This record gives sequence, structure tokens and C-alpha cells, in this order.
Amino acid sequence: MAVIVLGLVVALLFVMVISVGVGAVSISPDDVVNLVISRLFGTPEAGSLDFIVWELRVPRVLQAAVIGAALAVAGACAQNLVRNPIADPYVLGLSSGAGVAAVAVITGVGVTTFGVLLLPVAAFLGAAVTGLLVAATATSRWGLSAGRLVLSGVAIGQLLAGVMSFLLIRAGNSDATQQVMFWLLGSLSGAQWRLFVIIAPVIIIAILFVTAISGRLDLMSLGDAQAAASGVHPGRSRFLVFALASLMTGAAVAVSGAIGFVGLIVPHIVRLLVGGMHRRVVPVAALVGAILLSLADVAARTLLAPSELPVGIFTAAIGVPVFILLMRRNSATVLA
Repeated sequence: MAVIVLGLVVALLFVMVISVGVGAVSISPDDVVNLVISRLFGTPEAGSLDFIVWELRVPRVLQAAVIGAALAVAGACAQNLVRNPIADPYVLGLSSGAGVAAVAVITGVGVTTFGVLLLPVAAFLGAAVTGLLVAATATSRWGLSAGRLVLSGVAIGQLLAGVMSFLLIRAGNSDATQQVMFWLLGSLSGAQWRLFVIIAPVIIIAILFVTAISGRLDLMSLGDAQAAASGVHPGRSRFLVFALASLMTGAAVAVSGAIGFVGLIVPHIVRLLVGGMHRRVVPVAALVGAILLSLADVAARTLLAPSELPVGIFTAAIGVPVFILLMRRNSATVLA
């Protein structure tokens, strides 16, 4: 386990350095490291390269890493919540809630009306309200039900998808529609230091909290009866895990749009590496998710350079085949 974690940390640092150097202006790994070290521990070097590295690319790379980690851990939580291996964070309907808020902002008041923070704040609030609504409809006197959680998330997500379509049709603005579609497919082009500083502590604390309750997750995966026999209240524990998954997903969607399939495929990759115990799955999933989304962002920036593609295209290209394979292997679970 320690060897795997150390190897993934080294791999993540390597990918981040390479990612910072890739772009319209190529920067060597040595220059990237020297510029970052001078910013952190010395006197910053004045010049265009310092601005490109520190102000444009480093916050984007860091944001990709924390969002990838958040989606991967939220995916592990979602699969534990509904006890279904093909669940991901967006089955909870949170992305639809964030999407409605984002569409309302883009087609209504405009993103720049109240500053660049308006869109992520609105998207996060939309995800939060949706999470509360899903939790309320899925809760009975016995607590939060796994079956109701799936049905509520899917139903509310479909309703909100219809609301999004209505808002787009009503706007009748092709520029706004294009901006909305780019956002809904996921993008890290709006990364900034102030956004990273806001979301990173939230995501990191949530991941640490999930790691701390990993033993409870293991008991929940055995079923409600076994969890209750071991002293864990299934309904309350499920609500806590749902709240943490919602927080991570909402924070990620708020600043990057709906980047799909990271939460679906990463937990399965991790379980192949370290087994099914969540005290191993959670930290390793965070690292693998960070690496995967960082690589996808490099591809999004370079494949059709100087144009940029939504990063969600690349995560979907990986995720759809994996989803189909998992669905075929787990058809009995899906049909149940």
C-alpha cells in the first residue's frame, strides 16, 4: 500500500510538472520547477514565463488535481451509498441542479455582471439545494434509503434537465447556448487562484473526513443488517456519506462544469490495485482521480491547439466503454 501511494504521488507530481509546461508556449520541466521554487521560496523572476506558469497554468493544474480527486472519492461514496458498482456522483442529480443555476446565470444576468465568482457560487448553491431536495425525498423514518436515493436522484435530475432545456430555448441566444454547452461538458479554462483557494480546503477536508469514516463505509457495504449489528446506524451513516459526496461533487461542478465518468471508472481501477477496503480505496482513488483529470486536461488543451476542447469529452471517451463493460458484467445488480 505504501509503495503504491508513494508511486502515485511521484506520478502525480510528474504529470503536474509536464502539464504546466504544455501549451501555446512550451516550457521545459526544469524551467517549470525553477519558476515554481522561486515563487515559493525565493524572489520571483519577472517576465512572461513567470506570469504564464504561476498565474495561468499552475492554478489550472492544481484545480484539475483537486477536482479529479473530489470526483473519484465522491464516486466511491456514491457506489457505497447505493451498493451498485456502476453508480457515480451524478446519479444523485447534483450536476443537474448546478446546471440549472449555471444556465440561469449565463442566459439571464450574464457571467460578468457580478464578477467571475457569480457562476461558480450559483452552481454550487444549485447543487446544494438539489442535494437537500434529493435527501429529503429519499428519507423515511428509518433514515436515508439507498433505493429511494437512486430513484430520487434520477427523477429530480431528469426534471432539472427539462428545466435547463426550457431556459435555453427561452433565451434564444446562440452565444449563451454555446457557452452553456461548453460548461456542461466540463472545462478548466476558467481556473483562477481565488477559485482554487475557495474549493481546495473544502474538498481536502471532505476527503480526509471520508477517510476517517472508511471503516463505517466497509460495514455499510455489507448491508444494513450487518452494519446495524456492528453498531452503525445505516440511515444516519448513509446521510453523512451522502452529504460528503454532495459537498465534493458540488464544489467540483461549481468551478469546472459537469465532468462525467471520473467518479465511475476510478474506484474500479483502484479496487483492482488495493482491494475493496475503503481506508485504502479513498486515498488511492483521490490520487488516481487527480492524475486522470490532469492528463485529460492536457489532452483537451493540446489536441486541437490553439482551440480548446471540453475536458468532459475525454473523460467520457474513457468512461463510456468502461461503463458498458461494467454494466455487462454486473447485469444482475443493475436489473435488481
